[in-house]
Amino acid sequence: MSAPTESDVLQIENVPAESSSPSGGVVSVWTINRPEKLNALNSEVNSALKSACEWAESDDSVRVIVITGAGPNVPPEGKRQKPNSFVAGADISEFEGKSSVEIRPIFDDNPWEYIWNLSKPTIAMIDGFALGGGSEIALSCDLRLATPRSKFGTPEINLGLIPGGGGTQRLCRLLGYGRAMEMVMSGEMIGGEEAHRIGLINHLVEEDELRDKTMGIAQNLASKSPHTIRVAKAAVRAALEQPFSAGILSERDMFCALFDTEDMEIGVKAFLNRAVSYTHLRAHETLRYLVCRLVGEKK
Repeated sequence: MSAPTESDVLQIENVPAESSSPSGGVVSVWTINRPEKLNALNSEVNSALKSACEWAESDDSVRVIVITGAGPNVPPEGKRQKPNSFVAGADISEFEGKSSVEIRPIFDDNPWEYIWNLSKPTIAMIDGFALGGGSEIALSCDLRLATPRSKFGTPEINLGLIPGGGGTQRLCRLLGYGRAMEMVMSGEMIGGEEAHRIGLINHLVEEDELRDKTMGIAQNLASKSPHTIRVAKAAVRAALEQPFSAGILSERDMFCALFDTEDMEIGVKAFLNRAVSYTHLRAHETLRYLVCRLVGEKK
């Protein structure tokens, strides 16, 4: 599938992976670009995100996806600058006058599930508001980094609604029943520090360090075996869908199947021979740890 067409509302920057095998891998950075509307999701943004997901899934060069929001524009003289925003929810103007029959197909074919269903690693790079549908974009990603000034919340309750992009389910699995229930029913916002404390985000990073930290993590993931990282993601995701015992069996099946891959064979030989660079053909840190255990050597 060809790369998505250029869009004013979704800018795509493909940053070369510093070390990937096969070579030519990229970290694809997607910037939702509606700063005058605090990057709120509308039908155009949703369509662009879905197209980008289809392209990223089909293009082997894309190793990691980073999703972020555009910073505020410089205001006209005498005007106050708008606040920073990742995605400040959905564009509510598109809800007006809609019936349940009209809204259902829009939410049945939504960008949150497209992002969630990507087999490749996804990272939300958050600076500012991540509210409603924006919070759900972040929750649909595998990892989340945010600044202290970021704000998270599910304010749909104040509109006579509830989250409709998976927020109730993903918050509950990520934070637990009590915290998810409070966020959904209160509609109140929490700051970046509190989000980090309760595990809503993986890393709390100062504004001027956010991109470097995010891209460092993305580059690390991009250096791994594309196949093995897909398997790792699927194995962890299985914990959300399966009972514990079934998940253990799924993990074991995936682990054993990797012994028939070239990546595992070369990675193990590289480790045992202390020869081939890991940037040449991916030995995962996780695989290295397992091999250490198998050969009885301290990590």
